[in-house]
Amino acid sequence: MNLVGLCIRRPLALTLTQSASSTITLTPILTPILTPTPTSTSFTPCRLFSSTSPRRLIRDVSSLPDRIGPSYQETSVGLLTLHWKQPPRNILLIPKLHAPRVVQDAARFAQYLHDNYPDINIVFESRIAQRIHHDLPFPIYSTARSDPATQFPNKIDLVTTLGGDGTILRAASLFSLQSSVPPILSFSMGTLGFLGEWKFAEFKDAWTRVYASATPSNPAKPKVLLRHRLKVGVFDEEGKNINNQMMPTSTAEAHQRLRLLPLSAEQEASLGIPGWEPPVKIPPTFHAVNELLLHRGGQPHLAIIDVFVNNHFLTEAICDGILISTPTGSTAYSLSAGGAIVHPLVGSLLITPICPRSLSFRPLVLPLDTKVVLRLSEKNRGRELEVSIDGKRRTGASPGMEIRVQGETITKTEDGTWSGGVPCVIRDLHKDKAQDDDEYDDDDDGWVGGLNGLLKFNYPFGKESS
Repeated sequence: MNLVGLCIRRPLALTLTQSASSTITLTPILTPILTPTPTSTSFTPCRLFSSTSPRRLIRDVSSLPDRIGPSYQETSVGLLTLHWKQPPRNILLIPKLHAPRVVQDAARFAQYLHDNYPDINIVFESRIAQRIHHDLPFPIYSTARSDPATQFPNKIDLVTTLGGDGTILRAASLFSLQSSVPPILSFSMGTLGFLGEWKFAEFKDAWTRVYASATPSNPAKPKVLLRHRLKVGVFDEEGKNINNQMMPTSTAEAHQRLRLLPLSAEQEASLGIPGWEPPVKIPPTFHAVNELLLHRGGQPHLAIIDVFVNNHFLTEAICDGILISTPTGSTAYSLSAGGAIVHPLVGSLLITPICPRSLSFRPLVLPLDTKVVLRLSEKNRGRELEVSIDGKRRTGASPGMEIRVQGETITKTEDGTWSGGVPCVIRDLHKDKAQDDDEYDDDDDGWVGGLNGLLKFNYPFGKESS
């Protein structure tokens, strides 16, 4: 027998080799491990290679410097311009899931940033980092697999998405508990791409414009469209906030995400003991970019929902469900349900019924600060309705419970810091056509082009696309 394999899971895997001369050699097999950092209780997954210096590493995002917040200035038409006090350092790349080609393009973009901007730190979600770090000969940053993106709001300067509208929603959901969202630079590589502004072939030009906005001598500042969000809260029959039910289903994830106090080593060890509950903080609201959906789901009976507007009873809706949408969401589910199309610069929210048992229940467009309450009537024959935010089912709602929705307030300070909404970097098409900014109007959000080119607005029957 020339070779006998022995594998020890922790702390080190070894290979036991016996030669013909009876000499026994123990050779370590280096595999991805979790290495604790001296300044953090979290762990850093990394991959080491015995024949080269350590390079293909996944480092803990908590070791990054804190976020650099940009400032914004208003233009005459409601758009904003992006300004950095110093260049962004921590960039979160979010490629479309289950799309190998897009992941390859994300690696290509990351390589470009590393080669041309060596001070940039590249961050990925854990599931993407585990897949992509083999292809990148430099360290990247992420969180441990069991830990959600708790550090992203405090560390990320800029988000870059490669995919469709769903990828942008996924990126925004990482900041659904925060009032401040980093700028999002989106490349359209998905199915529809109504929200995506840039083609991936333009990534060098797009990135240069964003990064150069930190240079005071550069007069060309990228345009930003601030998309409104909804604030959503779920309350039980007694008026108690039960938003914790809308957190991730994994208990460990929820505890990590909502942890209120630092835990001792004994408490950390107790996470695996049934019955032990760490102290948690219930978020007052969640934020939705597209819509809140209350739907009967798989129940065979129609939903019965009492609708209140600014504490006044509006109607008893008997329908499959109700959508409360933002202007951004007006071209999503609400559009398919017969809702109006609203420009994203119009501060408003929409109430759209889904298959109502009435010919006179028309969609409504209300001011952004309107308080809407959806209360599940006791008349419901189905005992639970589904509550979804931006297409993701969050919890079930039973009769007597309330869903309270209101548009998020946008605030700004004298130094140009903004809070609220999702800032999306948009293409300045006019700059592509002329060097003189005064030759064209400043209104350039691409919305009309999206209606005609992607949604085929008022497209005649029988007409073939050119």
